[in-house]
Amino acid sequence: MAKDRPVYMGPRLRRLRRELGLTQADMAADLEISASYVALLERNQRPLTADMLLRLARTYRLDMSELAGDGGAEQTARLQTVLKDPMFADIDLPALATQDVAVNYPGMTEALLRLYTAYREEQLALADRGANMDGERMEAGDAPDPVAESRRFVAARRNSFPLLDDAGEVLAAEIEGAGDLHAWLKAKHGLRVRRLPSEVMAGSMRRLDRHRDAVLIDDALDGASTSFQLALQIAYLEMREAFDTLLKEGQFASESGRRLTRRALASYGAAAILMPYTAFAKAVEARHYDVEALARQFGASFEQTAHRLTTLQKSGQERVPFFFIRVDPAGNVSKRLDGAGFPFARHGGSCPLWSVHRVFETPREVVTQWLELPDGERFFSIARSVRAGGGGWGAPRVDRAIALCCAAEHAHRLIYTQDTAPSEPTPIGVTCRLCHRSQCLARSAPPIGRDVLPDDFRRTHAPFGFADG
Repeated sequence: MAKDRPVYMGPRLRRLRRELGLTQADMAADLEISASYVALLERNQRPLTADMLLRLARTYRLDMSELAGDGGAEQTARLQTVLKDPMFADIDLPALATQDVAVNYPGMTEALLRLYTAYREEQLALADRGANMDGERMEAGDAPDPVAESRRFVAARRNSFPLLDDAGEVLAAEIEGAGDLHAWLKAKHGLRVRRLPSEVMAGSMRRLDRHRDAVLIDDALDGASTSFQLALQIAYLEMREAFDTLLKEGQFASESGRRLTRRALASYGAAAILMPYTAFAKAVEARHYDVEALARQFGASFEQTAHRLTTLQKSGQERVPFFFIRVDPAGNVSKRLDGAGFPFARHGGSCPLWSVHRVFETPREVVTQWLELPDGERFFSIARSVRAGGGGWGAPRVDRAIALCCAAEHAHRLIYTQDTAPSEPTPIGVTCRLCHRSQCLARSAPPIGRDVLPDDFRRTHAPFGFADG
């Protein structure tokens, strides 16, 4: 049978003595021990026995549980999490030593944790500043970024708008009663749907023609895109007050930012009409989050369905929280939706080791991948290429890649992980500027805060060699 580990509580004993206003000699007299023994206890050169704990509690009328505490378990866990950062990978940090530091030096531990938190905040701020400079975008005093404004508005609300979900369910029931989208538009607004050639539409997919009481649709659109554009028009006709109510909650520095956000809300409303919350939430569980199967059930595209999966956080009817990203072959992020508050939501898509950048090699094929961030957090990713445009010979087409990502703890609920054991996760970074994995061959820039070593005498396989400090 394993013996109990000796309990060393030197710093805690010293803090208690000082709080009581006692010298070591005073405490020794109270406890009927020698002053030198008190000094040894405070320096952790002697363990604190059960008898001594009882004597302390009895002498100074202390609660035993308060005196013993949790053994520093919480501080130990926090410190161990911080020390998983690859920045410390080249330092030998045994788990037992980490626990000893957390237990015996709680003040020093707290100081380190605060310092690391401040460091991370500065890293994120510097990465944002660096991204802006790299892209030659905003400088101090320049006009605000409307895309960033819109993304912040949506991200702050975890891409969940129950007001629109409720309105969408009511409209979906009315549309089903009328027969379909076309019939509802005719009955409710006196609008007929006309499909016209692309050259007549002059670059528009959809246009509301009040003069002719018609909704004009580009006839090159496929069925899913046509339905979405009709639902989008219905959202603009029926959800205006809801959009205004939601937009009042935001703070926009530009009119363009407000308009982009309104457009995002309208798209959300259209999805809520085509994939009503209650029915869709029930279907995702029945189909185990099979995106393609759900898309066929609701007559939507793969991307529309993946987008809708990020919105299922309505109170009492929550489903797996997802992060969604869409990138082009050059790695530009054209859409980012965060239904879970993932740490790479602000900078996601920049790590080339993520499969979302490689699915262009296998068009329309779903690629799964386990991921691990530098702090040890693990996620499961589903990525696939999608195509927009087309519809005829020579018609412009745009290929993009989308990825859905959920925390590893939810992955077992997805059909993509059933009957398969989790594979070794791919180590990815939030962005090269914040990733301290020194051996990454795909790195495009050194991390902030690390000096690059000269290669006069030694060249590493990785693009950059870093100084230890």
